[in-house]
Amino acid sequence: MAERLAQTLQGQLSVGGYLVIAHLQQGDTETLLMALIHQREGIGFNDAHQAVPAAQLNTSQLTLAARINLTQWQSGVESTQYVSFLKDRGGKKLADGVAALLGMEEGIDAPAETRTLLKAFSDYVEKEDLDDDASREKTDTLVDYANEQLRRGEPMTLEELSELVDEKQPKAFYDHIRNADYGLSPEIPPDKRTISQFRRFTGRSGGVSISFDSHLLGSSIEYDETQDRLIIKQVPKQLKEQLAKRKE
Repeated sequence: MAERLAQTLQGQLSVGGYLVIAHLQQGDTETLLMALIHQREGIGFNDAHQAVPAAQLNTSQLTLAARINLTQWQSGVESTQYVSFLKDRGGKKLADGVAALLGMEEGIDAPAETRTLLKAFSDYVEKEDLDDDASREKTDTLVDYANEQLRRGEPMTLEELSELVDEKQPKAFYDHIRNADYGLSPEIPPDKRTISQFRRFTGRSGGVSISFDSHLLGSSIEYDETQDRLIIKQVPKQLKEQLAKRKE
């Protein structure tokens, strides 16, 4: 396997690097790690404690990396989440070659799945009719959890997220997703860009309270700074019904 990977890498790389393969055992879980790492110039200390030039592994900019959960793969449980793949923007051809060598196929569209999850969360917050503080707290919980899973290189699980979103009703958000049939997988790889854009704007003044997700700004909600007004293009159904009754 290493020789075949080396041939694929040599055919695609313009610069050299180190192919690192590691087999790890953590508890009952076996994991295979693979990474292509380059060198960079740095500073080290010799035996006389003098600063000298030294080559260092540049782990902050990986050209290619993969992590395979061998235990999950061999268990036979239906899942598309046992492989995590990292590639830089300029290495698509290389990444495609390695993916083909490993027999990998794209299983989940992370940005699309993350957007669907956030839509489900927004619907849940609206359905529960939460106040501004509770809504903001739950949004922060979701974002913090997603960022933590990104840092760990692991997917978000719907059941775990549901327990974090509402500790008093740990199954409430999970049941909301399942009952509404959003088509989400039990495990979702968080998309960093989509998560970073997801925050809630809230405000209260003169008897008016407004709260909405930041990703709606520029689509269903517009802010006209020159005239100091907020334009809502898609009025919530519940609000429309109240306004209609008021008009009658």
